[in-house]
Amino acid sequence: MNSYGDPSSARGRAQHSGPEGDPGPVADDAYRRPGGDSRGNGWSAPEGGTATPGRASVTPRAAGGRATVGGSASVPPRGAAAAGSASVGSATPGRAGRASVPVSPAPGVAAGRAGAGRASVPVSPAPGAPAGRAVVGAAAVGAAPAGRVSVGSASVGGRAAVARASVSPVSGGPGGPGGPGGPNGPGRGGRGAGDPGAARRAKKRKRMNLLIAGVAVFIMLAGVGVVGFTYYSTNVVMPNEMPLPLSTTVYAKDGKTQLAKLGSENRSFVTINQIPLHVQHAVAAAEDRNFYRHSGVDYKGIVRAAWNNVSGGDKQGASTITQQYARNAFENLQDDTYGRKVKEAILASKLNEKYDKPEIMQHYLNVIYFGRGAYGIEAAALTYFNKSAKDLTVGEGAVLAAVIKQPVASDTHRGFDPAVNLPDAKSRWDYVIAGMKKEGWLDAPGQPASPTAYPKVLAPKKGGNGFGVDSPRGNVINYVRQEMDAMGLCSDTGAEGKTSCVDALRDGGYRITTTIDDKLQTAAENTAMQSKKGSELNDQPKNLMAAVVSIDPSKGRVLAYYGGDSGADFDYAGKNTDKNGDLTGGHQPGSSMKVYTLAAAIEAGISVKSHWDPTPYKPEGSKVAIGNAGRTNLKCGKYCTLEESTIQSYNVPFYWVTKELGAAKVVDMARKAGVTTMWGVDPPQAFDLSKKGPTPFDNYTGFGKYPITVFEHANAMATFANDGKYIKAHFVLKVEQQDKDTGKWKVVGSERIKPEQRIPKKVTDEVTGVLKQIPGAGSNNLSLESGRQSAAKTGTWEYDNKDNAHAWTVGYTPQNATAVWVGSRDPSKPAIRLTGGKPIGGATLPGPIWEKFMNTALKGKEEIPLPTVTGEGDVTKGNGKEPPVAPPTIPGLPGGPTCDPLTDPFCPRVGGTPGGNPGGNPGGNPGGNPGGGGGGLLPGLPPERN
Repeated sequence: MNSYGDPSSARGRAQHSGPEGDPGPVADDAYRRPGGDSRGNGWSAPEGGTATPGRASVTPRAAGGRATVGGSASVPPRGAAAAGSASVGSATPGRAGRASVPVSPAPGVAAGRAGAGRASVPVSPAPGAPAGRAVVGAAAVGAAPAGRVSVGSASVGGRAAVARASVSPVSGGPGGPGGPGGPNGPGRGGRGAGDPGAARRAKKRKRMNLLIAGVAVFIMLAGVGVVGFTYYSTNVVMPNEMPLPLSTTVYAKDGKTQLAKLGSENRSFVTINQIPLHVQHAVAAAEDRNFYRHSGVDYKGIVRAAWNNVSGGDKQGASTITQQYARNAFENLQDDTYGRKVKEAILASKLNEKYDKPEIMQHYLNVIYFGRGAYGIEAAALTYFNKSAKDLTVGEGAVLAAVIKQPVASDTHRGFDPAVNLPDAKSRWDYVIAGMKKEGWLDAPGQPASPTAYPKVLAPKKGGNGFGVDSPRGNVINYVRQEMDAMGLCSDTGAEGKTSCVDALRDGGYRITTTIDDKLQTAAENTAMQSKKGSELNDQPKNLMAAVVSIDPSKGRVLAYYGGDSGADFDYAGKNTDKNGDLTGGHQPGSSMKVYTLAAAIEAGISVKSHWDPTPYKPEGSKVAIGNAGRTNLKCGKYCTLEESTIQSYNVPFYWVTKELGAAKVVDMARKAGVTTMWGVDPPQAFDLSKKGPTPFDNYTGFGKYPITVFEHANAMATFANDGKYIKAHFVLKVEQQDKDTGKWKVVGSERIKPEQRIPKKVTDEVTGVLKQIPGAGSNNLSLESGRQSAAKTGTWEYDNKDNAHAWTVGYTPQNATAVWVGSRDPSKPAIRLTGGKPIGGATLPGPIWEKFMNTALKGKEEIPLPTVTGEGDVTKGNGKEPPVAPPTIPGLPGGPTCDPLTDPFCPRVGGTPGGNPGGNPGGNPGGNPGGGGGGLLPGLPPERN
């Protein structure tokens, strides 16, 4: 049953009596007015113009609820007082109270604007609850359609303030059109029915307000959405999976001596367990002392920095270590905008959620810049202290931590590099140490002691920190790149789908151990670099340039390589590519090429004891005759053995030997030994000797007209030193790449030694037997310490009939093969002369360089004897002309012996049996009978004339 009149009912309501004291019409239920209308009923005007008293319905609800009941006021007839109504909110159950409602004016009150009274209506409380009151606002009554108002709920123990419901007055009444205070009436002017633009203006204002409110809400919602979306959808790349540009370090064969560092950034990755805890603490003390306490963003620090900036202090950024890491790791966080700062903070928070503090510290210390081109703590430790990060002391760690704030000088501050701004660097260092003490990281139980003095810091290296290839040792990088291609680690030829070897070396973070021997590399530089004091070129003309390559014959490992002062410039020892894409780099080998001609002849069965004519010769079509470097009246006349022609370096015999063999056999011998490329002269086109096809190489090949590289000449000498077994000369021992999860290095490529017996050992033994006679022979003055045997050959190629352009010395022992070249680096000055003006030949400048280097390379090594000449082969193959046999001489006559053979038993005899035996019968005839019996003419007697 309904219990609307029951004050104890939860759905009870208050009724207000009508003007005659009778109750007004009731509703069917609490949410419907009579007749089924669901709206709450106010006072309504019944037929006949009588105002029906209004009522206020109060519906108690559950605590905290809110009920809105509409109220209405009908327009009464002119002159009648209109009652207003108000909708009353619920009073909180549990407390008894009263609801104040407006009532109709007393009879006789003038029509028009009437102030409604209040009526207190009891509201049923919950059992046992203290009473309260719900206050209902008054309704101003007029003669216009009634307004509506929503009434708030009354809280327990308090009052509910109910909004006021205004009812527009009828025309002619007070405040109405024509009435007092209304439009067109006495009193103040107003906007009523007489102002047709009022409604439009009100509607326009309403629309404008709604528009402004909508825009404001949209902006707020959009901001919240962007922040939320960024936070929840930003894909934070795992730091140890992020492709940080890690530099590649190239080491000598000891795995410690650095030859070069390559990359867009000088950085080496280290794990947190390779970074001492005191270094981590120093960085936290310098950059973020709350690092171990905040959640990625230090809000207190932000407020402090903001106040400092506003109050005129030093500008502060308040970025935590986590934020700094995010900024350095993500390229799109490099700009200085508020949007960047918001995203930076979001990423920092996410990073802090995903990773623990040691992980964040590890990745921060691998990306941060320390100045001097060093990125990350490992590169910084090597740059400032020449040690690994794991070996840094407390003081050294504090120096690096102090540098982070500003490692490079600017227009406003000189930075904190000790070499640039020592006073501020020390002040910042003190700040770091003080912070470590304050945090309990120094001078506390279980913690290290404070440093007592500022550490010694290395000065910046001239020309940089060795990063890149701008050094004499940088030339090896071209070969390293080629070998990495052969290992399948990258592509040096632009193969599709493979990483470029240039990119791999720049960003791949490899650790490459080469075959270079640091001691021998230093020796090569000290003897060949013009800028080195004590070098053979130090006081020589500036256009001179030298190149040195040394190889271990038994392994094919390049031990030293000097091709110039910078790996970024022209490599005088190896191949280069010019602006047109053509290969360059070869030098005319001159007489040093005779090693291959000699070997080809021996392999073809020609004995080194064969005889050849060295007489100067002008080939058909040539303008210049081939000579022997201006030497005439040779001891061997026109009958020089191939052995002597090699030792004395006569050119003409090698022209004839090449003609006998064919130039192709000489070229092929050079190829088998290790020369892969040879250049023509006019034009200077490179030819790959492994490919068949026409070439310009003619009989001049046999004595060195056509250029080859120093590197390949040395590789070929190593083949002769290795008994004819060819091993491709190489630079890489192993290539390692770091596992970023464990920090350990794994080998991804290594050397491949594959000996090939390309030349028979008996051939190389015979060649060596000849070449070992050259050191110390003639005027070359080449000799190794302690009389050590070595095989060597000098070479010179002329620029014109007065000057030379290229000079060489090449040679070997079983332990080392080395080639040395000297030429001009200045194309406008191709002639090479010593300071005194003397032309440079193979033994003049390259010889001393070779000798000094070889003595260093072989010091302490076993002295191994070299083979001797056998003379095996055909001795009749040469074109030499045997000199005529001298006629016999008679004692006492001009040209004869001065002694008497009859009285002097030691006086040589002429004719007779002794003269005939060695020569056989033909030799005995001039001396008399074949047997001779030892007879002959008596001395002092004139010969018988016919």
